[in-house]
This record gives sequence, C-alpha cells and structure tokens, in this order.
Amino acid sequence: MSNWFVAADGKSLGPFTLQQLLGGLASGQYNEATLVWRDGFADWQPAGKVAELRTAQGAPVPPPVSGKEAHEIDYTIFGNEMQFVEIELDPLESVVSEAGAMMYMHDQVAMETVFGDGSHSGSSGSFLDKMLGAGKRLITGEGLFITMFTFTGSGKGKVAFAAPYPGKIIPLELTKYNGRIVCQKDAFLCAAKGVSMGIAFQKKIGVAMFGGEGFIMQQLDGDGLVFVHAGGTIVEKELAAGELLRVDTGCLVALTGSVEYDIEFVGNIKSAIFGGEGFFFATLRGPGHVWLQSLPFSRLAGRIWEAAPQAGGGGKDEGSVLGGLANIFER
Repeated sequence: MSNWFVAADGKSLGPFTLQQLLGGLASGQYNEATLVWRDGFADWQPAGKVAELRTAQGAPVPPPVSGKEAHEIDYTIFGNEMQFVEIELDPLESVVSEAGAMMYMHDQVAMETVFGDGSHSGSSGSFLDKMLGAGKRLITGEGLFITMFTFTGSGKGKVAFAAPYPGKIIPLELTKYNGRIVCQKDAFLCAAKGVSMGIAFQKKIGVAMFGGEGFIMQQLDGDGLVFVHAGGTIVEKELAAGELLRVDTGCLVALTGSVEYDIEFVGNIKSAIFGGEGFFFATLRGPGHVWLQSLPFSRLAGRIWEAAPQAGGGGKDEGSVLGGLANIFER
C-alpha cells in the first residue's frame, strides 16, 4: 500500500493511506488543487488530476459517513476542580481552541494559527466568510485568530486543553440543542472544526446595560461538539414553557436559543443596598435549557482584590491575633 503525502502551507504532511486522503478530500480539508505525492510520482501533482483520488475502486469519492459538517471527535475530561479535556483525533481530524488553552499534544499533531473562527479554514469558505468570522470574534472581545490542531499521522492523535481557573468543563453536543448555544463571551474553550463562533446581540436595553455580559454574548452554531468552561459547581436547569427562573447576572453561563433572557430591577432599594445582591438580576423564561455557575470569575477576582494588601485588604498577618495592627510596625 502506497504512502501519500500532502503539501499544505509550505509543509509536507503525512504519510497517509489512500482512504485517509480520500476522507480529507471529502470533508473539505483538501481540494482538487491540493498538491499530493506518493511513490512512483516524478513530481507533486494536483489531487484533481490523480485518478486514484477522483475514484476509489471505480466509485466516486464518498461524503463523510455521518453527514455532519463538523469533525467528529472523542474526548475524556480529567480532574475535579482544575480540569482539562483530552481530545482524541483520527487522521486529518481537527479541533480549534482559544489561544493559550493548549496543555499538551502528541507527535504529528500540527498546530496552525487560523484567521477567523476556523469554521471556514483551508480550502472551504471564501475570504469574505473568513473576514466575517474574524469580525465577529473581534466584537465579542476575542482575537482575530484562533488556533487549529490537526492530526497528520496514522492511528490516533491526542491534544489537551486546560481550564483557565477553578471550575468545570462542560461538553455540549450542538445537535441536541437545535444547533445553537448562547454563552458568556469568555466561556468558550475548544470545539470540533466546523463549529462557527459568532455573536448574539441582546435586543433589550436592560440586558445590554445591566446584564453583566453587556450587549453581546457569544453564539456557537453547528453540528459538532463544543467545550465551555465555568467557575465553581455547574447547575443545569430544564425550563418548561413559561417557567421563570431568576439568577444573579454573573452566574449565567449558557442558554439555548429558545430561552428568553431579560434583566429586572430588584424592586427594593433597601434590599439592593444592604442585601449584598446588587440592583439587578437576570430572568430566564422557558422553554429551554440553561447552565449556571456557582462561582463567576468576576466574583472570585473581586474577593482576591479585596484581600490584597494594595487594596487595603488583609495581608499575610490576616489570621494572626494582632491582625492589621502588626502592619503598623512594618513601615
């Protein structure tokens, strides 16, 4: 059996079997203009001019077996409070992530910085598609580029992504939620290639001004697997039609597209000032599914800042009998 090689981004990738290369062509990873080579070729040739790649045993190149646009990936989540997810990739399968999320990766996993959200990388999608994807990420506060990891060897390859702070990693299969999830701007960790990362504008001015997440939230569309991260313990709620749930604005992680999201005033000045819960809370009205977190990162960061010496909080003598009195003699 011949070993095949692919020329992509100025590098030679492979070796691949014929079936692996056919799968890459069928999924859109490569196209007819992609240069390929195997034993017996005098030079690199476009895939569209190679008879073996146009047909396999006299039959046309088959589409992906699942019919999905997104790549199908396997995963395992490790840890409890500080989790990471290990993604298992088949040949030519890819996963995308935010910059800096990668923990480790095996040999023959190629890392590539992609313009946009990665859903129109490579040969699929026009330049305008990529510009729109990059623009959406810029509006949500993310960078113009995303990192894509592709396994270029044979067998199985693995790459792992770590959570940025204590909490839980939530795997979400978008096909179970009508292909769309709306989440916090910074909740996204990684996803199968083919998932589109866009923006979800909040139409109500109350949500925009006081919702904690501002006028824009992140929208994940497609038919693949995505991973989001949230702080503390994760609570899932299935809301029936018309069922109302009131939550702290910072505790909302994600919701399905059918859930109505609004902001309400606490209604009592005394409760707002002295109750410690703020002036506003989020109201979620079903039907749909919502994910909540017990420890928003903003709350954790606020407690750390309050306890920091430069903010006037307790320092290293916080637990001593003298407490702050000892700090007087340090100067």
